Amino acid sequence: MQFKNPEILYFLILLIIPILVHLFQLQKFVKVPFTNVAFLQTLQQQSRKSSRLKKWLILCTRMLFFTALIFAFSEPYFSSQNRAKEPQYFIYLDTSLSTDTRGEKGNLLKIAAQEIIENTAPNNNYSLLTNTDFYKDLNKKELKKILLSIENSTLKLDLKTVFLKIKQENKNKTKTLHRNILISDFQTTYNNKFTNVTTAFTAVQLAASQKNNISIDSIFISNKNSENFTVHALIKNQGPKKENVPIALFNIKKLRSKQTFAIEKNTTKEIRFKVNNTGDFLGKLKLTFSDTFLFDNSYFFALNTKKTNVLAIGNTTTFLSKIYTEETFNFEQRTLDQVNYNALEKQQLIILNELEIIPKILAKKLAVFSQNGGSIVMIPAQKLSVNSYNTFLRSLNVGEIGRHQKDTLKITAINYAHPLFKNVFSKRITNFQYPIVRSYAPISGVVSKIVSFENNTAFISQLGNKKIYYISAALNLKNSNFINAPLIVPIFYNFGAMSAQYPLLAYRAGQENTIEITTETNKDEILTLANTENSFIPAQRASQNKVLITTKEQPKKAGFYSVFKKDIKIQDLAYNVPREESLLNFLDLNKLGEAENITVLPSIKEVFKKIVKNNEVHWLWKWFLLLAIVSLFLEILILKFYTP
Repeated sequence: MQFKNPEILYFLILLIIPILVHLFQLQKFVKVPFTNVAFLQTLQQQSRKSSRLKKWLILCTRMLFFTALIFAFSEPYFSSQNRAKEPQYFIYLDTSLSTDTRGEKGNLLKIAAQEIIENTAPNNNYSLLTNTDFYKDLNKKELKKILLSIENSTLKLDLKTVFLKIKQENKNKTKTLHRNILISDFQTTYNNKFTNVTTAFTAVQLAASQKNNISIDSIFISNKNSENFTVHALIKNQGPKKENVPIALFNIKKLRSKQTFAIEKNTTKEIRFKVNNTGDFLGKLKLTFSDTFLFDNSYFFALNTKKTNVLAIGNTTTFLSKIYTEETFNFEQRTLDQVNYNALEKQQLIILNELEIIPKILAKKLAVFSQNGGSIVMIPAQKLSVNSYNTFLRSLNVGEIGRHQKDTLKITAINYAHPLFKNVFSKRITNFQYPIVRSYAPISGVVSKIVSFENNTAFISQLGNKKIYYISAALNLKNSNFINAPLIVPIFYNFGAMSAQYPLLAYRAGQENTIEITTETNKDEILTLANTENSFIPAQRASQNKVLITTKEQPKKAGFYSVFKKDIKIQDLAYNVPREESLLNFLDLNKLGEAENITVLPSIKEVFKKIVKNNEVHWLWKWFLLLAIVSLFLEILILKFYTP
């Protein structure tokens, strides 16, 4: 039993007053002599006993009256909820893309929002958490307004974050009775996150009516040249085998290719499109198929034709011009006296090809170039000035070159784990024709070996964590035959490819992306991302001839977005929704319900029905008031009809 006004019960102490009055209220009996003394003595004793009984009965009825009246004013009741604490209902509604599908009654998210509106009580207080927003202290009218405008989001909210938010709310409102309701499809498995110490909550699982899905997982480009390129699309099937699935490739809205394919049960298949190279390509792949999720039936990608600027300073060689072709690179070779120092900042990769010394003015410009993110490859001359090179390296705080050594060594070891060799080898090579060098200048310090000699010293290394690479031997044919080895092509090609962080084919909406945009900006100029529907200003940091932009919550939708500087379009970017949302892996709520602090219910209606039942109050004050009246009536009867 609970009390609405428990402080009234303190008045029970006043019941001691009628007790004291009863104890000290002594009535004196007057003796009257009669002839039969024995009879009169017996009558006197009986009168005293009857009188005392009557007084005790009256005292009990009065005590009962006052006790019942005090209890009535304290308003006692029976309820499973503590009315001394204000109830606060915390609702997490999953708005991720996986809830944008059809269930038995319709769209999962829309139906869930509608059922919350229909079943919530008007007098309760609510907090609503979605994947993008948190709304506190809402009444039913405010909650309804938010739920009617709710939409799916590309953001995926981890349940760990939900529990942290619940705990934070519990700390902020210590005199509040919390009821936590999680409404989600519980995509993927969270078994390890639920224990008996997890915050108590009630779970409702949103379930799609279909249990199979086909999606475009990713794409990549190969065989790109001046005439054509190949688009590779990886298609993922979750469910039974599917026949005659149509897929089309568009350049913006123009259809470029179309085909159908079959895919086996629970497999991934590669589909290829050969496309004529006409410059920039804003591609859209589209599957025409009705399944669980529709958002993953499209994939956007932007193929830009920007080239990497590469400058070689020093000896003129033919092997560099063969690697840095016109299709991908803007390649120049300059002797030391031909270098335009003011144009160095426009390069992405600078190769110092067998310079005997590094002039101070060049060293100073290269240091600034490196600090701004440029890549440098150093190929020392056979007759190099070690002091000149080390002065330059000390200015960059990377390594130190030792004395030039004449010793014929084989190049035998490859560091396959280095990013330079990512996607270069399908398998590790254990036996190949080892190139040789006849002299070399070793380097010491914090270096990462890329290719090594047979004596385990570095042949090609990366200095520190910077994009500075050092080749310890001259590559002319008099000193080495490395330029004739197949390994030289991927190494130098990737020097150039990794030096420029041009936009990727596609980025993920709703996640953090850092993108390098090649452009020059003034102090007051900013870059804007926009499409036909909306625009926003991303976080950005400018340096010389490039700007690093960072996108996080924006953009929220998949599609093409253009980078603008004022009204001038600089770059096209493509965004897609996260592909993890396409997975048909969901938590088994039957196992979830085994935990003591977790309740699993089949529907939102059942949740709020149970809440209403728990909130039912059985008031008892009427019964205590009735008891007071009855006690008063009994006292009247005793006083009127009971004669000692």
